[in-house]
Amino acid sequence: MGQEKRGSPRYFFFASAELTEENSQIRVPSRVSELSLYGCYLDMMNPFPVVHLTIESGNALFQTRAKTIHSTPNIGAGVTFLDETPEFQPILNRWLEQAATQA
Repeated sequence: MGQEKRGSPRYFFFASAELTEENSQIRVPSRVSELSLYGCYLDMMNPFPVVHLTIESGNALFQTRAKTIHSTPNIGAGVTFLDETPEFQPILNRWLEQAATQA
């Protein structure tokens, strides 16, 4: 079995998401199914290479630029977060703490 390459644990986490492709500004709704400190997995048909990502859960929003690092056509894509925006970090941390207690 291969060694885990992730820098932080990932957790099941379900939330709505919207991706905006950087060049065309095309918006695509999606859903987050896994979340980590450095990225997430998005359920989607056709991923874009780099997007502006908005995740919404409850009454909180998390926004960042994200890059697709792997994808399975017609199923989903793993993305890594590109921006470290201090204003959104507490939201991400809270979601990860909640997900960890439910794991």
